[in-house]
Amino acid sequence: MALCLYHPEYGYYTRGRERTGVKGDYFTSSDLHPIFARLVARQTMEMWELAGHPHPFTWVEMGAGRGLFARDFLAWSKKALPEFTAALDYVAVEPGTMQQQRIFVRLQDAGLAGKVRIIGNLEEIAPVCGCFFSNELVDAFPVSIVTRTQGHLKEVYVTADGGELLEKPGPISDPAIAAYVARYANELEEGHRVEVNRQALAWMKSVAARLTTGFAITIDYGDLAGRLFTPGRPRGTLLAYHGHTASEELFAAPGETDLTAHVNFSALIDAGKAEGLECGGFTTQERFLMALGEANHFEDLYDPGHTGAQKLQARLKLKTLISPEGMGGIFKILVQSKGVTRADLTGLKFERQKAAGGVPSWAEED
Repeated sequence: MALCLYHPEYGYYTRGRERTGVKGDYFTSSDLHPIFARLVARQTMEMWELAGHPHPFTWVEMGAGRGLFARDFLAWSKKALPEFTAALDYVAVEPGTMQQQRIFVRLQDAGLAGKVRIIGNLEEIAPVCGCFFSNELVDAFPVSIVTRTQGHLKEVYVTADGGELLEKPGPISDPAIAAYVARYANELEEGHRVEVNRQALAWMKSVAARLTTGFAITIDYGDLAGRLFTPGRPRGTLLAYHGHTASEELFAAPGETDLTAHVNFSALIDAGKAEGLECGGFTTQERFLMALGEANHFEDLYDPGHTGAQKLQARLKLKTLISPEGMGGIFKILVQSKGVTRADLTGLKFERQKAAGGVPSWAEED
């Protein structure tokens, strides 16, 4: 999976091809409408205020993709949030020189090239005060596959036979993999499979080490372990995406298809806590965006001079972003913080109301 996605020359994420949008293999929230970045920008300004108006406030977008989010975030903030924008230090992280060049050109065309530092990996960042943000990043980290065979845990390996890639079960390669399954999927049934994303844990540790004060926002599809690793998913969640179609044919076109697995947010919460990140909230994209747009009735949805037809089109795209049956329910949002005494963010308003008088949703499994 690591070779197929990140090989320097042939990897799906490094070769510079269009991955998202109409010409790509899937849509992200940033592909649909700038309202996604605009609402996140409003939330970020509130984070900056809660952190004490630091200058600079570093925003690290990990997995910047086509640069659409960066363009929309910066263009709108420059116009609507000038004081916050003056303090903003925007860093875009994206592997692959071709993809980095594509981001630069997009920002240059928008007159924003000088506002963003584009780097290849997280290790290039010194500790900062700010926010580490990702949208559909963790699902693309390479995973191990574990199955239960005759009562014993086995790891699923990839082997080659006559030029064909095949799966082959074998012993667990690292005790940490078995410990992960025991912690999050200890009721794995005979013949069922589960993904173990150890890179996500290392990534969270790296984020925490680089955040002195501020926040981390992780947006992705997945759930808490108790709702993710269930008998209803006997094959696990690992899929290949090509041409906006999902498939279990993982070996059909190495390097040509996206390989992705649902995110275990329980593991991210635990990994963050171990490194000093407090869990501020866990909610759906629907509740997060609705809370942020409620105050001004989603006025940020429209641009000056929009016609009635354009406004209708914008409303339909917003509906797609927040629909509980679609992106609004599929995508979850985890907010973590460090060194911030008060972190009751507007985007988590409905989650707080839901948990009032009870246990927060992210603590239900503890």
